[in-house]
Amino acid sequence: MKTDNYKFFSHKQCEFYPCHEGYNDKDMNCLWCYCPLQTKPSCPGIRDGSAKFLSNGYKDCSNCTFPHDKENYNEMLKELNEMIGK
Repeated sequence: MKTDNYKFFSHKQCEFYPCHEGYNDKDMNCLWCYCPLQTKPSCPGIRDGSAKFLSNGYKDCSNCTFPHDKENYNEMLKELNEMIGK
């Protein structure tokens, strides 16, 4: 690959942009919109405390911006590979 452009896109015209209150980074990555790690019990958001489990057992990711940080693309792939057992 000549570039890393495939690792990032930002959809600023999306009616939900920015999807996390207070997070309006010019490099917000929309590639992982609807985070595929939502069902992973121990994801980076849980580990860093930005995501949490509610008393009803649901995962609250509203404060997690991990998948939206441009530099986390490779870590997201690593987490996904863990989920599928690679």
